[in-house]
Amino acid sequence: MKTVLLVDDEHAILDALSGILADEGFRVVTAGNGREAVHRLREETPDVALVDVMMPVMDGRELLREMAADERWKHVPVVLMSAVPLAILNREAPVACADFFQKPFDLWKLIARLRELAGEGSH
Repeated sequence: MKTVLLVDDEHAILDALSGILADEGFRVVTAGNGREAVHRLREETPDVALVDVMMPVMDGRELLREMAADERWKHVPVVLMSAVPLAILNREAPVACADFFQKPFDLWKLIARLRELAGEGSH
């Protein structure tokens, strides 16, 4: 079973995606912001991370930079998600992530991409 680190400050999104990903066969570890995600990463390294961009305390871009700078986590593929288009986000501070999904997104495409990045075949 592949583990996904799911990071979002909106509890409704966190709960909904967590349940759906678990139903799709993922083990889900959740965090409400980037700082909390770092604590989760110190406990275990996931196969893939799904991270919201705009969050309080530590946003998704800061988390992505922290993960990229750490030998333990720099190999973990990170999928960013945001209601703001990537082109606008990249004007502020370019980010290098494995993929980006703009909210609202096609849930099944997201699940297929997470499986691919986590090293799973399609079910």
